[in-house]
Amino acid sequence: MSGPVTPPPAVSKTRAGSSSLKDGGTVVPVREILWGASAGAHKYETAEELDPEMAKLVVKLMVVQADTEFASIQQHRPWLDTAPTLEDRWIESRIVADEARHGLQACRILRDFGEAGQRYIDELLAKREGEHKLDAFNMKFDTWGDVGAFTCFVDRVGVYQLRAFQECSYGPLARAMPLMLSEEQLHLNFGASVLRRMVQNDGKYYGSKEEAQRSVNKWYPRALDMFGHSNSATSRRAIEYGLKRWTNEDARARYIQEVTGLTANIGLELPDPATDRHVL
Repeated sequence: MSGPVTPPPAVSKTRAGSSSLKDGGTVVPVREILWGASAGAHKYETAEELDPEMAKLVVKLMVVQADTEFASIQQHRPWLDTAPTLEDRWIESRIVADEARHGLQACRILRDFGEAGQRYIDELLAKREGEHKLDAFNMKFDTWGDVGAFTCFVDRVGVYQLRAFQECSYGPLARAMPLMLSEEQLHLNFGASVLRRMVQNDGKYYGSKEEAQRSVNKWYPRALDMFGHSNSATSRRAIEYGLKRWTNEDARARYIQEVTGLTANIGLELPDPATDRHVL
């Protein structure tokens, strides 16, 4: 497609309540496409309705989504029976279950694309640690602080990616978002709680403020990388197709603003956003 990218419109109160999709809010489910080149038309409900380029983009997005979910299971798995407290182990088990379900959800969408989609699923299920697409998911959790920083910062990027799909133009994907976002909230809260307990540790919990800060320094750059390249033509095309509602740089800027206040409130500091970056 050519021409300028149309940003997601502000959604009226009759359709969206007090928040708009553009600002990261939710909407009452609707059947029409809310932004992009086909705004106002009915959402696409089957893979057959998509033009080849749009279908290719949906598949690409879902392969990356599923890959991150399955990779995260591999990263969390060693901590299921080594986390510091019984409550921590219970939440770890819930996180692993959530990631498995989210991977399944992405694979169900891939199945809509026939044999090609199934081939991607087979490849995803065969991947081992260190073979994943994004750097953040090829790194081990060497300490419990890594678990806290990963769930606080990296999983939060995942939430931004899911919010970008809310009420998107492909109906099956749009309907998968509410439950996935609800489940991801547990991960974010848990990560912030782990870091806060480490900072405030008075001998009753694991680690120290210094270890928590090292983990933040390790994972924050990888989290920023996850948004992708600035000025990405793919992210702008996704907006034009009505699949995503933010460009990479816009989503990253929103994220930095959010986590800056959160990290200061915990009692930790963020590295400069340009430090140790691999994707700019």
